[in-house]
Amino acid sequence: MIIMEHVTWYDIFMEIIHKKYPKRKQLIQELMKLLGLEREAVYRRLRREVNFAAQEVAILASAWNISLDEIMGINVGKISFQMRVMNYIEPSEEEIKFLRYLIQSIEYLKHFPTTEFMDICNKLPRKLLAGYENLNKFHLFRWVYQYGPDKESIPFSKISVSEEKLKVSKEYYNAIKQVPNTNFVFDYNIFRYLVNDIKYFVSIYLITEEEKNLIKKDLYDILDYLLEVANKGRYPETNNKVNIYVSQLKIPTGYSYTHTPEVDICYIHVFEKFEIFSFYSEMVTNFISWMQLKKRTSIQISEVDEKSRIEFFTTQKLLIDSL
Repeated sequence: MIIMEHVTWYDIFMEIIHKKYPKRKQLIQELMKLLGLEREAVYRRLRREVNFAAQEVAILASAWNISLDEIMGINVGKISFQMRVMNYIEPSEEEIKFLRYLIQSIEYLKHFPTTEFMDICNKLPRKLLAGYENLNKFHLFRWVYQYGPDKESIPFSKISVSEEKLKVSKEYYNAIKQVPNTNFVFDYNIFRYLVNDIKYFVSIYLITEEEKNLIKKDLYDILDYLLEVANKGRYPETNNKVNIYVSQLKIPTGYSYTHTPEVDICYIHVFEKFEIFSFYSEMVTNFISWMQLKKRTSIQISEVDEKSRIEFFTTQKLLIDSL
């Protein structure tokens, strides 16, 4: 961080820009792509012969999650949260580009050993669902049923996910395993809620018996995978650390945070598929502290406490059996 006297917000902004992509060639390519500038125009801005225009600063701040309030030292006694609305059924080209940027950002984090994700969940997190086609499709279907614009209920069979979106989901599922440290705190009823939802949609004939069995197979598969992760305390594909906890108290809302050497972000999960998020340092610090305290009312079932681990997974399998 720049520590000389008379440092301006623009100095800090430029430093953050360079930290996002330490390799100059990659930084130039990303700036050309995001701002629609020629290579020489980007060079001039990086050499500070020309300043980034206000609109260009806004574009970079939005795309790269840079808090302008914080670097400008603005403090009005309010905590700013943002929400990015995403069309997960028919994502636009711009939304697909953003998802790919998100995946690249996650993969970049593997180079920082202290990077950490933590999820407190009352539903199976999308980080995991993304790797299971029918479970992921059910997640989309449930969202459409609850929040979709159509007044008529759309059956599971009518939910169409493009090949490109499926590919991006798979890339996301693989990317999250590159994160060096991950913590999950599950609601003790996390599978019960999901099984009950599936039963409901079967009962109103929006999911057929055949479709239910496809979802059921994915449930068995994800349960087996989580058991393998819990036994090892690591993702088997990357050997990166994973701690799994089961909360002994109900979790009413999903929360998460991302901690990296470059930026910290906290999220509140809303409306099934969206997050409101903040980079505000005081809020993020509180979030991390509060979420870590959640471990006090939870039992760690990864690696340690084999009895609790066996009991948890046996109970979840019985719930899936009941479908």
